[in-house]
Amino acid sequence: MRIRATMAAVSGALVLSAFAVPAAQAAGNTAAATLNVTFSKVKVNSGKAVVVGATAKVAVPVTYTVTHAASLDVSADNFASGPLIYRGTDAASTTKKIISDDPGTCTAASTTVLNCKATIYIRPTSDLLNTDAATWKAGGLAITADGTKKTQGDLGNVPVRRLSKLTADATPEPVKKGKTITVTGKLSRANWETNKYAGYSTQPVKLQFRKKGASTYTTVKTIKTSSTGTLKTTVKATVDGYFRYSFAGTPTTPAVNATGDYVDVK
Repeated sequence: MRIRATMAAVSGALVLSAFAVPAAQAAGNTAAATLNVTFSKVKVNSGKAVVVGATAKVAVPVTYTVTHAASLDVSADNFASGPLIYRGTDAASTTKKIISDDPGTCTAASTTVLNCKATIYIRPTSDLLNTDAATWKAGGLAITADGTKKTQGDLGNVPVRRLSKLTADATPEPVKKGKTITVTGKLSRANWETNKYAGYSTQPVKLQFRKKGASTYTTVKTIKTSSTGTLKTTVKATVDGYFRYSFAGTPTTPAVNATGDYVDVK
């Protein structure tokens, strides 16, 4: 007998399911009738926000612990478990959840405790809408060879964010001291519904400068992006150095710094 997990798309959600096995074989796992297992110590992406771009699949590492009855057969042929993230009030009933493609790899810490690790894959082209840039919850799913399941939720929060990009271009280069430098750029972020990057409008962004030979940037001014996410402002040329834009982030979009653009002042 063998048991394995698979990802299946159901109403936009991802669910974990098991392949059927002969009843006579499944009956050997007598504790499966109640499946008294508990998930704990779930850590998704090492506790950091999960940032997802417009198209690329993101691998999210998860570690967790399963506590089970000593009588439960947790061999690979009889038992599987995996982590999940979900939106909603109940991990078992919500239709918006993403579960690991494969069962977790577990090591027995005792006769009743398994320490496990797994990977949740997030596919923006099929899993996410823009409104899913929010705080999800972590949970776990255990399943036995006879199809008995245990779903547990409220095991932690998982921020899911839309990947941001930021550019900066300072011109002219070189420039005479005292002349005007124009710094343009654009703030964009992943659109999970078009699977492209789109401008992030009316967001405050800092123009920063780092003098040649210095190690830190200082803020020159703060401006807002246009309706299409573009940026444009002017400053006076003083000394050689680097200009960049810096975005502090929002609850849906992570902070990002543009690569500094060097200007040679003559």
